[in-house]
Amino acid sequence: MSNEIKKTIELEAPVDRVWRALTDAKEFGSWFGVTIDQPFAAGAESTGRFNHSDDFRWTAKVDRIEPQSFFSYFWHPYAVKPDIDYAAEEPTLVAFALEPIASGTQLTITESGFDRVPAYRREEALAMNTRGWGIQADRIKAYVEG
Repeated sequence: MSNEIKKTIELEAPVDRVWRALTDAKEFGSWFGVTIDQPFAAGAESTGRFNHSDDFRWTAKVDRIEPQSFFSYFWHPYAVKPDIDYAAEEPTLVAFALEPIASGTQLTITESGFDRVPAYRREEALAMNTRGWGIQADRIKAYVEG
């Protein structure tokens, strides 16, 4: 079983536009489908709700913000069951790396650390997030190019 998900896409948008879409919490929420309660800040918790259901909470801890090049956060993958306390689990790391290219920006999305997800839900979390990052890659592409 793989320990990470990796998606690389080319966006016909300049790095500064993609950067804002990733690191401005309101813009991030627009394409990701979440309402975030506060701005992103390195080392700070980020909370909110997924727009498709009040039952699904957004909780992440921002890891690094390196202007115009790298943004990352920790979260609990596929944490969708309200009766489970995911806080006791080790989170995965989601990272967005930006690189300027002739047509705009190359964005690499990586989620790593699935080996730390409890065995009873690891396979499902990896499968669902693999599917989810494919959808989110399409969504950010449409958002920044639209």
